[in-house]
Amino acid sequence: MANRFRSGISFFKTIAVSDSVSSVRSKSLFPALRTYATASAQTTANVKVPIALVGENGNFASWLYIAAVKMNSLEKIETDLSEMIEAMKTAPIFAQFTKDPSVPRGTRLAAIRDACDQAKFAEPTKNFLSLLAENGKLKNLDAIVKKFMQLTNAHRGDVKVLVTTVIPLPPAEEKELTETLQEIIGAGKKITVEQKIDPSIYGGLIVEFQQKVLDMSIRTRAQQMERLLREPVDFNNL
Repeated sequence: MANRFRSGISFFKTIAVSDSVSSVRSKSLFPALRTYATASAQTTANVKVPIALVGENGNFASWLYIAAVKMNSLEKIETDLSEMIEAMKTAPIFAQFTKDPSVPRGTRLAAIRDACDQAKFAEPTKNFLSLLAENGKLKNLDAIVKKFMQLTNAHRGDVKVLVTTVIPLPPAEEKELTETLQEIIGAGKKITVEQKIDPSIYGGLIVEFQQKVLDMSIRTRAQQMERLLREPVDFNNL
């Protein structure tokens, strides 16, 4: 298992992951987020995201991370957001209310700010959730928080690895895989392996971490072979 995985090491070496804030592309809402991220600490050195995230949710998470680091509130904001997600799971009516586009913006904003006050959330958390409420983006909160957690984990040196297989890896193979990943990611990083079972990949494994994917599944190999067989053959070059 580990030998098959080691064969893919070169794949990761070819992927350059920039940690520069400038690598995060902005969209229409992000001038407000930039202001939010920079208003608290003009004297703080430029903050860089530990891993580059893409897409709108990644942008939201990245700007929140920058603000949290500058305010020295990373742990508190992380805790607040985790509590909010859990509250939405246990109170589906409230969750639906925050996502319902027919609810007037002012009503939605007032409800969120009231919930934050009752939960004693930090002011940065309250401001960020209010920003999402004002712009109708609370429906993306779960995805944004997951992206934000990727950044906080990377900030601490934690790396979460998702391994997809057909059946659970035996403990010995999981240990060997973790050791191989440690060589790739580097010493000083704490690796947590999460296993996902997906019979549709037929065999092999798919490894995902830090926006990288190494697909060594039989399903993907079969698809590649099918494409190869469908290509026309030039008998003149045989």
